[in-house]
Amino acid sequence: MLTITDLSARIAGRLLIDSASLALPAGIKAGLVGPNGAGKSTLFKIITGEMASETGHVSIPKNTRIGQVAQEAPAEDTALVEIVLRADLERSRLMKEAETATDPNRIAEIQTRLVDIDAHSAEARASSILAGLGFDQDAQQRPASSFSGGWRMRVALASVLFSEPDLLLLDEPTNYLDLEGTLWLEEYIRRYPHTVLIISHDRDLLNTAANAIVHLDQKKLTFYRGGFDQFERQKAERDEHQMKAREKSLAARKHMEAFVERFRAKASKARQAQSRLKALEKMGTVDAVIENNVRGFSFPRPDRGVASPIIAIEGGSVGYTPGSPILKRLDLRIDADDRIALLGSNGNGKSTFAKFIAGRLEAEDGLIRTAPQLKTGFFAQHQMDDLRPNESAVAHVRALMPDAQEARVRARVAQMGLTAEKMNTPAKDLSGGEKARLLMGLSAFHAPNLMILDEPTNHLDIDSRAALIRALNDFPGAVILISHDRHLIEATVDRLWIVKDGTVSAFDGDLEDYRQEVVGSSGKGKKGGDSDGGSKAEKRKQAAQARADLAPMKKKLKDYEALVERLGKQIQSLDAELANPAQFADAPYKIAQKTKQRGERAAELAKAEEDWLLLTSQVEEAETPE
Repeated sequence: MLTITDLSARIAGRLLIDSASLALPAGIKAGLVGPNGAGKSTLFKIITGEMASETGHVSIPKNTRIGQVAQEAPAEDTALVEIVLRADLERSRLMKEAETATDPNRIAEIQTRLVDIDAHSAEARASSILAGLGFDQDAQQRPASSFSGGWRMRVALASVLFSEPDLLLLDEPTNYLDLEGTLWLEEYIRRYPHTVLIISHDRDLLNTAANAIVHLDQKKLTFYRGGFDQFERQKAERDEHQMKAREKSLAARKHMEAFVERFRAKASKARQAQSRLKALEKMGTVDAVIENNVRGFSFPRPDRGVASPIIAIEGGSVGYTPGSPILKRLDLRIDADDRIALLGSNGNGKSTFAKFIAGRLEAEDGLIRTAPQLKTGFFAQHQMDDLRPNESAVAHVRALMPDAQEARVRARVAQMGLTAEKMNTPAKDLSGGEKARLLMGLSAFHAPNLMILDEPTNHLDIDSRAALIRALNDFPGAVILISHDRHLIEATVDRLWIVKDGTVSAFDGDLEDYRQEVVGSSGKGKKGGDSDGGSKAEKRKQAAQARADLAPMKKKLKDYEALVERLGKQIQSLDAELANPAQFADAPYKIAQKTKQRGERAAELAKAEEDWLLLTSQVEEAETPE
C-alpha cells in the first residue's frame, strides 16, 4: 500500500531521516512513534507531497486517496453537518450535477453511482461521527464560527473521517479531544476499513486501535507487528540481541587486531597478518543501542502536611456570570492523599471545577472550607494563559527567586528539564513539550500540597508521559487530574469523579466501566436502557464479584512467583558451590549430594513455572471480557 525506499530528509540543515525504508501493508492500522523532534510530522509532509525528500521516494498505488486533518479549522457560517458532508467530494459533485442534469442516461448513471457510494445515508453517517466527537443534534446545526478553535478542529477531524480516504494520516488527533472523544476514536480507528497511519503518544490508543507500530528512531524506520505493549517487548529483545552482537563483534575485532600486531612483522605469519588486516578493514561494527535519555519531572515535597479534609464543599455553585452557575449542588470532600480524575465531556465544566478548586474562581453559593496553609499548584490546559510570552524560562523563575544568584536560578530551570540553550528562549518560541515542562515546574515551584493538572500530556511524548507518571506517584500530596490519556489516569489515580448535568459526583465504577458506558452509548445494542445484561448497577456488582472471585487466584499467583524466585536463588547458590570442587576435597561424597539437590530444585522449578504459566492463563482468561 505504502512503500518508502531509501528516504532522507532535512529540516533547516538537520538530517531527520537517513536512508530509511518501510513497507506498510494495505488495511493496516499503524502507530508512528518516536521522540519529539524525530521527524514524524516531516514524514507525513513527504507522504502527502507537501514537502520533497532529499533522496529516496514514496510509492503509493495510483488513485489512492490520502486524507489528513486540515491545519486550519473551519470558521465559516455553515452548519457543522454540512461542512462534514461536503468532505465527500464525489458525493457533493454528483448531488450538484443531479440538480441540473437533463439527459435520462446521465441521470441514471448519477443515481446508480449515488447508490453505490451509499450517498443517501451520508447525513446519518456524518451525524454519527459528529456525535462521537461530542456534538449533539443541536450543535450539529450550528455554524462553525460559533465554536472555539479546539471544537472546530474536531469538525476538521470529523470531515476527514467521513471522507473515508484509502490512506488516513492522523497527527496527534487526541490533543483536542476529551477522554470520551478519545475512547470513541479508538473504536472508530479499530474498525476503519482502510489503511491508517497515526502519530500518537497515547499508549491506550496505540494498544486498542493499532495492530502495528512504525518506530522512527536514530533516523531509521522499523516496522513491528502488534500494539504498543508488544512493540516495547519486541524492541527490548531486539536491543538486547543488538548489544550482544556488538559485544561479540568488538571481541572479534579486538582478537584480530591483536593477531595483526603480533605477527605483522613475522615472515612466517606475514601473509596471514595481511589477510587479517584486509578483513579488519572490511569488518563493520554493530551499532550500539542509543537510549533516548528523557529528563524527568520532579515535584518538591510540601514543607508541611495539612490535615484532611484539605477542601470541603457544601452546596457549592460556581460559574463565570453571576446568576448563571456552570456547576451547582457541589457536596464534595478532598483529603490530603486523594488522587482524583475528573471525567466528563468537554463543555461540562471540568476546567471550571479545576479553576474553582485552585482558587481562581469564587463560589457563588455554598460553604467552602479550606485547610489552613494549603498550597495549590495549577497546570493550565492552555499553557500560554499562565506564561508571559516574551519572557524566557530564566525570567519566569527569577521572578519567583528575586534575591537568588543567577547560578541558582539557572539550576532551578535545569531541574524543570530545559536545556541550557533553551533557558533564554522566549516562552512563545518554546516547543509545546518545553512549555509544558516550564509550566509544570512553575506550578510546583512552591511545594504545593495539592496539584491540579488540566490536560498535562498534550505535548509530551510517551517517555515524558512515563516520567510524569513516576513523578506523580512519588508526590506525597493530593492530585486532581483532567486528562484524555487513559494510561496516565489508570497509573496515578484511585478515585473517579464525573462532571455531568451541572454538578460533580463520584463515579461508581472503574475506568473500564466508564469506557464501556461511553463506547456503548454510541454503539450497538444500546436501545432502551438495561436490555443487555441488566442495569449498570447490576453490571458493576457482577464486575465487583468477578474481581473478588479472582482474588484467591491472584494471591496464589504471587505465591508461585515467590517460589520460582526462591528456587532460582537456591539453584544459583548450588551452582556456585559446585563450581569450586576443591572445597569438597575432604568429603567428595558431598559433590554427589549437592548435584542431587540441584537436580531436585531444577525439577521443582520446572513444575512451579509450569503451574505459574497455567494459572496466569486462567487469570487472564477470567479478566478478559467476552
